[in-house]
Amino acid sequence: MKVKIFILSVVLAAASIHITSFAQLSSSEIKVLSEKADVIITGKVTQQTSSWNENKTRIYTRASIQADEFLKGKGNRNDVLVAYPGGEVDGIGEMYSHMPKFEKNEEVLLFLKKDIKTSDYKVLNGEDGKINLVTDPKTGEMITTSNVKVSTLKAQIKSYTNN
Repeated sequence: MKVKIFILSVVLAAASIHITSFAQLSSSEIKVLSEKADVIITGKVTQQTSSWNENKTRIYTRASIQADEFLKGKGNRNDVLVAYPGGEVDGIGEMYSHMPKFEKNEEVLLFLKKDIKTSDYKVLNGEDGKINLVTDPKTGEMITTSNVKVSTLKAQIKSYTNN
């Protein structure tokens, strides 16, 4: 019985990863994210650092994104810091559902909101505000994981932001 439950858990987890990673946002969702974001960038994750909050009750991670392009807003530098709840410190990990997760060297398009307390940014609308970008092996062109050309997505975003 335990084996069946474990297998079912693995299958359900794999299905949720598949659905999440290949989910495609509609034009109206892209429009809302574009209008609400303070900054929209494409870039690459260069590093991450996790640490406890002041009370040691929560773990937060700061991802450093090397911005390739600002589709909306301007940054002081090309290195944009994105903070999000969760991470691992001293063998203790926290994970939050519906929050974006980052991997080193991952190419991303991010809809960001400025954190009023720090100089960091937060991803708008959790995982919806992060779109993974990959290179199409056939054409060499950047596409989203749902096979949308990044050039098409950028044009759509720019039309919503008048940037």
